[in-house]
Amino acid sequence: MKKYIHDFQIITNRRVNEEYFVLSLSGKQPLPEIKPGQFVQVRVDNAPNTFLRRPFSVYNVDYNKNILYLLIQIVGEGTSILSELKRGEILNLVFPLGNSFSLPDGEKALLIGGGVGIAPLMLLGRWLREQKKEPVFLFGFRNSRLLVDIDLFNKFGMVYIATDDGSAGEKGLVTQHSFLRNVSGDISMVYTCGPEVMMKAVALWAENNNIPCEASLETNMACGIGACLCCAQETVHGISHVCTDGPVFNSKELVW
Repeated sequence: MKKYIHDFQIITNRRVNEEYFVLSLSGKQPLPEIKPGQFVQVRVDNAPNTFLRRPFSVYNVDYNKNILYLLIQIVGEGTSILSELKRGEILNLVFPLGNSFSLPDGEKALLIGGGVGIAPLMLLGRWLREQKKEPVFLFGFRNSRLLVDIDLFNKFGMVYIATDDGSAGEKGLVTQHSFLRNVSGDISMVYTCGPEVMMKAVALWAENNNIPCEASLETNMACGIGACLCCAQETVHGISHVCTDGPVFNSKELVW
């Protein structure tokens, strides 16, 4: 798939809560097809200590308005600077990068995300619904203050929540949610993105229930195009690179 380096103008910078914000970006050229699971590399300007581009999953796309959306968590200098961008400012992106999620064989799919790992699941859930599938979302957050756009996800499928402190949904880890104990045999695919320990547990649950699972890895990347080789991931086939061979992998191929 062809890659582009384009300047985008900030349309809105929507602060979701104390840690998360959503950038809506518009470019001068029409957006190419962006598949669920793909990501962009963002250049962070005016950041003396941020030399490399930062990878972010594509949260959503509006082709009619030519707008691309990124959900970002504030974790350091680079993301802090991005969180302060104003309408009209320019952001340079390399996109679309990486592979994508695959379509499930059956009608119902389970999308499990932790924290900012929910980012690629918005576009995935929308795509599944457009393909006449039934996505079910299962999300984990530390507390209710960090919930992100649950009303938007609800447009595409049922949403179940787990929080560490029990302030929203069920108390405990997302992998301990009662939905996973009561799930019926109609789930044909599991998709997951989030902390590695969570994805390992999700992959094990899927394997124990004989359900295919795809995991989108959250790996540090420098270039996003396979040149620097810093995002190496061990798989059953040898070393793969997350930016080009991923970020989406069949969980059985990963050597965790």
